[in-house]
Amino acid sequence: MTRFSSFIFPSSFLQIVEVSTSKTGKHGHAKCHFVAIDIFNGKKLEDIVPSSHNCDVPHVNRTDYQLIDISEDGFVSLLTENGNTKDDLRLPTDDNLLTQIKDRFGDGKDLVVSVMSAMEKSRSVALRTSAPSNCPL
Repeated sequence: MTRFSSFIFPSSFLQIVEVSTSKTGKHGHAKCHFVAIDIFNGKKLEDIVPSSHNCDVPHVNRTDYQLIDISEDGFVSLLTENGNTKDDLRLPTDDNLLTQIKDRFGDGKDLVVSVMSAMEKSRSVALRTSAPSNCPL
């Protein structure tokens, strides 16, 4: 595992921010010290494991959706590629991204939200203004 790799800690999806390895001790096993951040709630976690152990690596999807609406109860309505709506995603907890979404949506701009999904959880991670369509009406 290297810095910025992802792995699964019991019931969490983490991104490694620091790795250090100790020398082998009298019992013959080197230890790895991982410092990682949970991508869904931002909590910092640390773990020490023998370097010979395996760890699970999650399958992570990053998908772009067009933002349709922001509801009063803190959910966003997104348009999928096949034309359906995705209404089960909450507004991000990151104040900077939350402010950007609300301000730009309030200005009437067409926005694309990038959503990261892993382990049946999803989170908004980025925002951009959609490119104007070159298709004449």
